[in-house]
Amino acid sequence: MEVLVEVARGASNREVGEALFISAKTVSVHLSNAMGKLGAANRTAAVARGRELGLL
Repeated sequence: MEVLVEVARGASNREVGEALFISAKTVSVHLSNAMGKLGAANRTAAVARGRELGLL
């Protein structure tokens, strides 16, 4: 959720990693997992789906 919130704010993987004190690669893995669970093909679709579901 924290990664998705940061992505919704427009942050890059590097910026998300810095904000959450994790590596950009870890952000990428978390984002990929979230995209899979949300049925989204990309980060923009993941944010849109998160908003549709009331997660953001």
